[in-house]
Amino acid sequence: MTSQALPISTTETTPASSSATSTPTLTTLRTFLTRLFSSLRTTLSNRRPWLELVDRTAFSRPLSLSDATTRVRKNFSYFKINYLTILAIVLAFSLLSHPFSLLTLLSLVAAWLGLYTFRPSDQPLVVLGRTMSNREVLGILVLVTVIVVFLTSVGSLIITAVLVGVGIVCVHGAFRDPEDLFMDDQDSAGSTGLFSFIGGPSGGSNVIPLV
Repeated sequence: MTSQALPISTTETTPASSSATSTPTLTTLRTFLTRLFSSLRTTLSNRRPWLELVDRTAFSRPLSLSDATTRVRKNFSYFKINYLTILAIVLAFSLLSHPFSLLTLLSLVAAWLGLYTFRPSDQPLVVLGRTMSNREVLGILVLVTVIVVFLTSVGSLIITAVLVGVGIVCVHGAFRDPEDLFMDDQDSAGSTGLFSFIGGPSGGSNVIPLV
């Protein structure tokens, strides 16, 4: 009689093991998003006042091309967070006005996050019964990204939006006289906050907020 007992413990532990493997992924994603939003808040807090950016009394025609280039360089060093915000707004507006391109780009980002960035190393990707290595997954994602960016409207839309944003920044920087702007040592620290979420947990601790 005892020889007929069935080992049922293996089937009962499968959901638990699946839940256990998915927990680190969710934790990693939650940590990544928390640090990302924290870095964005820190970076945006370092922006210059918008009224200072559009001060009409500070605008004048550049004397030469070299003068315009110098103005653009100085203004970008001072208003870099504002300029990046303007560039992001132009890009967001372009994507929102083209829902198909926005959906395609979001699907591409989701594929990178789900299939490569946050996929547990002990859970290989299986397609049609074949186990894919990390190098194969990476190669497929890179190939799909190249196709989406360069062979669809997504790439042209992003490039156009970036060119429009850069054009706005260059025109403003060329005509905005930077003589009344005062640079300090905190300007070099302000640019680290945006990408501090990529580093370790203490990556954003070195950011010095502007007074």
